[in-house]
Amino acid sequence: MKRNKVIWTSIVIVAIVISIFGTAYYVGAFASKRSKLVISTTTSLFDTGLLDEIEDRFEAKYPIDLYFISVGTGLAIEHAKRGDADMMLVHDPSMESTFLSDGYGLCRKIIAYNFFVIVGPEDDPAEIEGLSPSEALINIVEAGRKEEAKWVSRGDSSGTHSKEKSLWTMAGFDSNELKNEGWYIEAGAGMGTTLGIANTYSAYTLADLGTYLAYYDYGVPTPGKVSLVVLVDQGQELLNVYSTMAVNPSIHEELNFEGAITFIKFLISEEGQNLIGEYGQGDYGQSLFFPAVELLKENTDSTLVGWIEDYAYIDGEECPPEYQDGHPELYI
Repeated sequence: MKRNKVIWTSIVIVAIVISIFGTAYYVGAFASKRSKLVISTTTSLFDTGLLDEIEDRFEAKYPIDLYFISVGTGLAIEHAKRGDADMMLVHDPSMESTFLSDGYGLCRKIIAYNFFVIVGPEDDPAEIEGLSPSEALINIVEAGRKEEAKWVSRGDSSGTHSKEKSLWTMAGFDSNELKNEGWYIEAGAGMGTTLGIANTYSAYTLADLGTYLAYYDYGVPTPGKVSLVVLVDQGQELLNVYSTMAVNPSIHEELNFEGAITFIKFLISEEGQNLIGEYGQGDYGQSLFFPAVELLKENTDSTLVGWIEDYAYIDGEECPPEYQDGHPELYI
């Protein structure tokens, strides 16, 4: 009887061991089937937390793990050129156009937009509230030279910095000359850090609306948050358009091109676009970013569509046909 008990106990133990190791093997085998997708992205998307939401939803649906490199658009593009990233999420149409024409990119798709804003101290020493961007910058220069105001620039070759430089040019100034003046401060950092520096100096700066809303203290002083207020937020000149594209696998064969296409399709799907449009509504009372796919497809706001086409289209297209790489389904 005791011998039988020992035998059955041994059998049970063996079964448990097999079960444990079998399960571990199964889980390990399942995990090993997940691929890795590296995305170089602008800080204005990453700092808001939107990409965390997208990552959770996407990874639950597909056997692909997302890894983000969060830097300014200029550096994001350099990472992609070197093959450090499989795809990009950026917001500088001019740089994106060059990336495509130089043969590095494929399957560009516009996914979202919002607007840049000029923010500053509530007492507004340069008196820019309600002015056009050019009028506001002229006032800031005059106030800065009187030591009555300061400006903080991203100074990091990001999409926001590129937009800022174009606004200075439109206002009749050369930002390369302005940075030699004492009231003009270069942060050389991402959007969140730049906002923090501007807040410390009670200075003006250019920010994308999404990151600003994520960092605003809403009247309750909070470490890491800012009390700067939006003073200029109107006009086509402040449009901010976000695009995604895959890196050309013929340049870097080891890239996860199929994973990139899967992620692009998710971003432009109804689920992905709803996720973008709804993000921020609960915490901030408004969306931080606005979905662009349906807007451009259905032309539901002809004025806004015209602005996006003028600013962000390349040769009249989101992505010229020669760079669509046999994926016309992305553009239907």
